[in-house]
Amino acid sequence: MENLILIERITYNKDWATLLFFIGFSIIAINRNVFDIRFAEFTRLLISDKYLKIYKDNTNIKNSFTLSFIVLQFIAITFFVQICLYSYGWIHNLDLISFIQIINFLSFFVIGKYLLEKIIANSFYIEDFADALNLQKATYRNYFGLILLCIDILLFYNNITNKLLLNTLIFAVVITNILLYIIFIKNHQKIILNKLFYFILYLCTLEIAPYFLLYFWFKNFRA
Repeated sequence: MENLILIERITYNKDWATLLFFIGFSIIAINRNVFDIRFAEFTRLLISDKYLKIYKDNTNIKNSFTLSFIVLQFIAITFFVQICLYSYGWIHNLDLISFIQIINFLSFFVIGKYLLEKIIANSFYIEDFADALNLQKATYRNYFGLILLCIDILLFYNNITNKLLLNTLIFAVVITNILLYIIFIKNHQKIILNKLFYFILYLCTLEIAPYFLLYFWFKNFRA
């Protein structure tokens, strides 16, 4: 009689992920209906900077449209980070617990970085400059978060852990962030030239150093 080898197949409940994806797309649907003109300009951000010219006031970062998309951005980035960590063997499960741990860490990192930016910007008397940079970063990253959410769904529900694909997406995220700074420098050349020293110090201290520290922390954590 042929011996049968039974392999236990462990499946994880993904209802929590479905709910979060539903919340993400609900945010898109609500903003599409409540802010129809603004949403239309926002979706054209990749080919036109009209949105940034219209909604350039720094108070827009506190607008419900921007804040709701920041929530969506956090959901999308957390899912992507979770999938990457799972693919590289840093976490063992794609479950709600690991999602909460990651989003808590990201929230702490972003909020802490933002508060530090406010303190330094106030000390250097470049509050308007810092607010303009934060608004532009939030706007483009919200747009990227909208795209990333769709990618997350494909990766999550199809159990796609191809490292080449993930490396390509990570590279795209890095390039996107670099382009953000290039665009900002181009749009604010006069202000930056007048406060070049403060800009370089600000950039190195708050836009480069934290990510290097984060990288080395993950590297040591894995080791």
